[in-house]
Amino acid sequence: MNSVTNVKADGSATITLPVEGMTCASCVGRVERALREVPGVADVSVNLATERASVTPSGQVDPAALVAAVERTGYSVPRGAVELGIEGMTCASCVGRVERALKAVPGVTGASVNLATERASIEGTADASALIAAVAGAGYQATSLESSADERSDAQARKTEEEHKLRRDFTLALLLTLPVFVMEMGSHFIPGVHGLIHSTIGIQNSWYLQFMLTSLVMFGPGMRFYRAGIPALLKGAPDMNSLVAVGSLAAYGYSLVATFAPGLLPAGTVNVYFEAAAVIVTLILLGRLLEARAKGRASDAIRHLVGLQPRTARVRRDAATDEIPIAELRAGDVVEVRPGERIPVDGEVTEGESHVDESMISGEPLPVAKAPGARVTGGTVNQKGALIFRATAVGSDTVLSQIIRMVEDAQGSKLPIQGLVDKVTMWFVPAVMVVAAATFLAWLTFGPSPALSFALVNAVAVLIIACPCAMGLATPTSIMVGTGRGAELGVLFRRGEALQVLRDAKVVALDKTGTLTEGKPKLTDLVLAGHSDRGDVLGKVAAVEMRSEHPVAGAIIAAAEAEVLRLPQVTGFESVTGYGVRGIVDGARVEVGADRFMNQLGIDIAALSDAADRLAGDAKSPLYAAIDGRLAAVLAVADAVKGTTPAAIRALHELGLKVAMITGDKASTAQAIASRLDIDEVVAEVLPDGKVEAIRRLKRDYGTLAFVGDGINDAPALAEADIGIAIGTGTDIAIEAADVVLISGSLQGVPTAIALSKATISNIRQNLFWAFAYNIALIPVAAGLLFPAFGILLSPVFAAGAMALSSVFVLLNALRLRRFQPPIPAALVKEAK
Repeated sequence: MNSVTNVKADGSATITLPVEGMTCASCVGRVERALREVPGVADVSVNLATERASVTPSGQVDPAALVAAVERTGYSVPRGAVELGIEGMTCASCVGRVERALKAVPGVTGASVNLATERASIEGTADASALIAAVAGAGYQATSLESSADERSDAQARKTEEEHKLRRDFTLALLLTLPVFVMEMGSHFIPGVHGLIHSTIGIQNSWYLQFMLTSLVMFGPGMRFYRAGIPALLKGAPDMNSLVAVGSLAAYGYSLVATFAPGLLPAGTVNVYFEAAAVIVTLILLGRLLEARAKGRASDAIRHLVGLQPRTARVRRDAATDEIPIAELRAGDVVEVRPGERIPVDGEVTEGESHVDESMISGEPLPVAKAPGARVTGGTVNQKGALIFRATAVGSDTVLSQIIRMVEDAQGSKLPIQGLVDKVTMWFVPAVMVVAAATFLAWLTFGPSPALSFALVNAVAVLIIACPCAMGLATPTSIMVGTGRGAELGVLFRRGEALQVLRDAKVVALDKTGTLTEGKPKLTDLVLAGHSDRGDVLGKVAAVEMRSEHPVAGAIIAAAEAEVLRLPQVTGFESVTGYGVRGIVDGARVEVGADRFMNQLGIDIAALSDAADRLAGDAKSPLYAAIDGRLAAVLAVADAVKGTTPAAIRALHELGLKVAMITGDKASTAQAIASRLDIDEVVAEVLPDGKVEAIRRLKRDYGTLAFVGDGINDAPALAEADIGIAIGTGTDIAIEAADVVLISGSLQGVPTAIALSKATISNIRQNLFWAFAYNIALIPVAAGLLFPAFGILLSPVFAAGAMALSSVFVLLNALRLRRFQPPIPAALVKEAK
């Protein structure tokens, strides 16, 4: 559908509209201003590279009013069609009732309902949810038969069609312009061309021929500039098309008078500039064509992700296996996947064993083993074995769909750095028109003879050289390519702003369990106090821990099960956050937790404190167990450090960042791990609510902070940090609170994200410098500032070429981000050599 409503994590809704016809930053500003004037609109963000407008409403907003606002500015919102399946219709009157209900929805321009197929086809810009609600209000049920993948395919088809039109128009313009250029400028390259023309068809006839060919160029392929530029100029809101239109028409009009009414011009000023008008149109069409190609390459990441999902799936239903369209899959369906096939949706394996290549989504190169009970992700590739799995998420709920949505949201957002560009470009085109007019008057008043010719040529050169395409493309194209490359590497920027803020990070704070470590601790030691019985203590402790969800609890339970111990029933269970757990087992009061828990309970731990310190020194986490108020044992749990962690921390150091670890472990345990991993600062024995205060202190001490975590209790810390980075294997709550998500769960994604942020912002700065410096440097040259001292003037032809090349340069520079590679610590590079 052309109007898409998305609900963000904070509950606010955004309406997204495709906008066609924008060519420069001033177009963006004009569309934004028009949309902000629509009642009920709180905020607007328009992206030139993605050609989409995101509207955040403060109340009820009519999509039709948004479309009308865009169209009043001279741009268009492409109409599309959505298909709905309608249930409950029995006769023609039902059809009429449904059609009337659909046509009453704001934004609908046409609706057709078919009783035989039980489908409705709706044209316009209304939101699908509004259409379904209208059908329900009429007494019927409707379901959407259109997927977001179809929308993206339609949008891509429109872009492909536009590229084909540009290629056709450019080719035609080039063929018509070449003879004009040769006739007027040929003698600059091949001596004698003018003499040949003079002695054959004559100069006047050559002007007639140039007039005919240039007219075909301007009012054929070049008509797109006048259709958009002239109305914008008449409305007092000129854009890039207006500059091209005024510049080329000025050169064309002057040449027209020189050709057919030379007496109207002062003596010595009779000359034609048909070649300038034709070449301007041709070169700018070439620039548009190259832009379209580069924009297509910039959105390759999204197309690649969309292409990962198969179109069909083999499903077991009613004792038969059928191949059905992916859109018809339902949660709970049993799906078969053969060797070498892509997994269609997310699910849980029920039969078979295989390895699955998940590199397309996670960036991890090694295939992952899958067996019954394992999770599989849509879009990944099954290897040699056959798998049967039960679908757990379909449609927009799959991981792949959510990844695509995150990437699109990030690509469509504006960075703070864009604010300066918006302010400048709002006034840029009108200012250029003023400069061009001043240039014309200055040359006409003070210029050498023929002053009128000089005035015209230089004014046209100013108009053409100053088109602000490069300014408008500088930021969004870099964001598109940067976030797309991040997705390919398993780094998702949930907010585009995270790209800019992450670049300024001075310290990275890391949660320990599940972030630095595997999050799968194991019981390594059990030191008994006095005459306690090992089996009795471990059994009772494991029985209490059965009620806990902490990873440490799993380690103790697994150890008890390995020793085939009986786990008694527990009553009165209580979890004391940050301290430990307690319960009644076989009539005995059992309490398990950190030393602070024992101290709170008034239990003396002196007898085992030395053992606990020794275990902590070995990077193990000691826990105390008390039975009926007396110390019974100290247990040690160790969580293996992830294999990628040491290299990731070295990479962070090489990027110039400090690394801190925040953990609830004993200080001695935390210090042992930190020294092994070369971590700069340790904040230990922190309760869950203390992580936020720890982050605030680190921010005060170091500056901009990124926090990396994966658990539910990390969500407040992720939100408090300047940039929250969630491990993708963690909880949904942590991911929702984060600004960046690492899909693979590897800590190597953190230096990758930071390095990519630095590269992207650097790329944006290069683009902006080029865009602004180009205009600052060349507008005075085009106006003729260098003529009095050096005799240098800038031809409108070269101005058009320079303008087109400036946009192409910005796009090609942004595309360099596609070659970005994750940082590898120097030590590993030496080892590889």
